[in-house]
Amino acid sequence: MLKEECKALLDALNRVSACYHHLVLTIGGSSDSQNLREELKKTRQKAQELAVANRNKLTVILKDKSVSKEDKAEFERLWVIFTTCMDLLEVDMRKALELGQEFPLNVPRRHLIQSGMSGGTSGVASRAMSVQNMRYEADHNIDMVDLKDLENEIHQVDEMMYEMEMKVNVHQWTVEAKQEPGAELNGTHSAGASSVGMISVDQNKSVCELRKVLVGIIFTAVLIIAVILAVCVVKLS
Repeated sequence: MLKEECKALLDALNRVSACYHHLVLTIGGSSDSQNLREELKKTRQKAQELAVANRNKLTVILKDKSVSKEDKAEFERLWVIFTTCMDLLEVDMRKALELGQEFPLNVPRRHLIQSGMSGGTSGVASRAMSVQNMRYEADHNIDMVDLKDLENEIHQVDEMMYEMEMKVNVHQWTVEAKQEPGAELNGTHSAGASSVGMISVDQNKSVCELRKVLVGIIFTAVLIIAVILAVCVVKLS
């Protein structure tokens, strides 16, 4: 039961972090707006809440000496996934800070990147965070104020990751993988994809062979007609 709770929390953190990564990519683009900056703030805060929940639960479990060796190995794998997710979240937060400073919304003469992307992004954020009503009532300087908050939150994430390393002595290179390298390639999905690929290859081969047969028939017919015409011309002459 405890293992499922940790996996559910980690899955939620991964989904929200992925949503935040998607939103960061649109900063400075043609779909950048006040709403996007507010969505970034909400998504970032949700990711940090989930990060704290994951850290607290995994820290308590990994410091518990009564946990069996098998269960501890599984929680250590979850811990490695969690720390990796936090590293990626921090990278995206720093990227959001740099792009936000480069493309402030309150400077109308600063041209945004015409990336070709258009449309709203609230659908992605609301699905990831299960938010029913995404309303934005912030002032016009939210992007500048939020950059200060974002800078402080990056430092908080750094401190949290440092405290994690001090409290839990889990080295990533000591954690063994649960599957062999390339095991995902042997799954049913890959097998299905491979079978579809083989079918398409077989179909292409059959089409090519049919074309060769048709070309051969046409060439033979033209040759026969040419011979007949040559014979007729000889007889008439």
